[in-house]
Amino acid sequence: MTMTIPTFAATGLAPALLAELTKQGITEPFPIQTATLPDSLAGRDVLGRGRTGSGKTLAFGLPLLHRTAGHRARPGRPLALVLVPTRELAAQVTTALTPYARALGLRCATVVGGLSLQRQADALRAGTEVLVATPGRLHDLINRGDARLDQVAITVLDEADQMADMGFLPQVTKLLEQVAPNGQRMLFSATLDGGVDRLVRRFLSNPVSHSVDPGTATVTAMTHHVLHVDAADKPTALTQIAAREGRTILFMATKHRADRMARQLLAKGVRAAALHGGKSQPQRTRILEQFRTGQVTALVATDVAARGIHVDGLDMVVNVDPPTEAKDYLHRGGRTARAGEAGQVVTLVLPEQRRDVSRLMSVAGIKPQSTQVRLDDGALARVTGAREPSGVPVTIVAPTPTPAARPRAAVGGGNGGGGEGGRSHRASGRSRRPRRPRTA
Repeated sequence: MTMTIPTFAATGLAPALLAELTKQGITEPFPIQTATLPDSLAGRDVLGRGRTGSGKTLAFGLPLLHRTAGHRARPGRPLALVLVPTRELAAQVTTALTPYARALGLRCATVVGGLSLQRQADALRAGTEVLVATPGRLHDLINRGDARLDQVAITVLDEADQMADMGFLPQVTKLLEQVAPNGQRMLFSATLDGGVDRLVRRFLSNPVSHSVDPGTATVTAMTHHVLHVDAADKPTALTQIAAREGRTILFMATKHRADRMARQLLAKGVRAAALHGGKSQPQRTRILEQFRTGQVTALVATDVAARGIHVDGLDMVVNVDPPTEAKDYLHRGGRTARAGEAGQVVTLVLPEQRRDVSRLMSVAGIKPQSTQVRLDDGALARVTGAREPSGVPVTIVAPTPTPAARPRAAVGGGNGGGGEGGRSHRASGRSRRPRRPRTA
């Protein structure tokens, strides 16, 4: 049985990291951190299973930085590697780790698709101790001779189950074959299906397994609602939900439906934008920043947003098109109620979808509150805060980056500062200190 720690101070973390945790307002470790930090700081291989939003980033990030501190990377040869499935998760991880890396004098870089390959190669050649990467782009850089992984002593796979779902396991396997053979490996995943278990058996040496919130991604702060609605009422109900106070993510099945819904909402006075894989990376980054700042209040998204996006204070996720798999439901819902915050997950269900959604909830371990809603009975507003939109069409203006901002935005790295997830990547073009995360 492995030990757990009640406080960060009890871990033996570098004083600079403890000071930065205090500066960030993080005083107590979350359960996944309490469980894993003693083993990961000792250099053991760790298999962590926990719900999305449970604090996994600092669970692997703090030991990775602590154990890398004091070392300097040679050009193109990072010392620590974090592999993630999506650009958005790469940005989130970079944002979360940057202030702690800076406190230790470590350099971070981010390499993902959709941005300039050459500028990312230049950032690697300038030297970086910690590299956050998506598998495909990292392969491209290795094949060009811009990166080598033989000095990587600590490797993290975050959201490994989604990497399997997206077909990345062959690339991940090739990358793991190139890192230092006796290094530390940490794998975090909500599930161990889809070939993730084979990665564990092959690349983790006698791993210590820790599971937090086993079985489902639910927490007591999250409530689940199934709203039964007639097809004729659904468009109006959806518009009223989107017009509610605060920020809302509305999940759609396809990018075409997302684009159409965003246009319809804008025409009715709702500050909406669509987010999906058909958008370029700069567009996706800009839209997310507009959503974070409140310029956009209704984000109409496909499952590209179901992982790796953390927006403080997001209190409602709406499944306009119910997902087909339980794990997709859990990851969509995981955008709200993160790290103990309250949140609601609402699923709109047509009569012909009732049986499939009931089965999905059962598999996910969810017992939702079911409500039959009609436009004139007040139930919709009572559950969701739905209200009539203004009816005055709105336009979301895209800020134009200044020429000086473009190279920095494309590099995704630097001396622990910018990074793809840093403020310098955002469309304002101004270099700022990264936003403090409210939670771990």
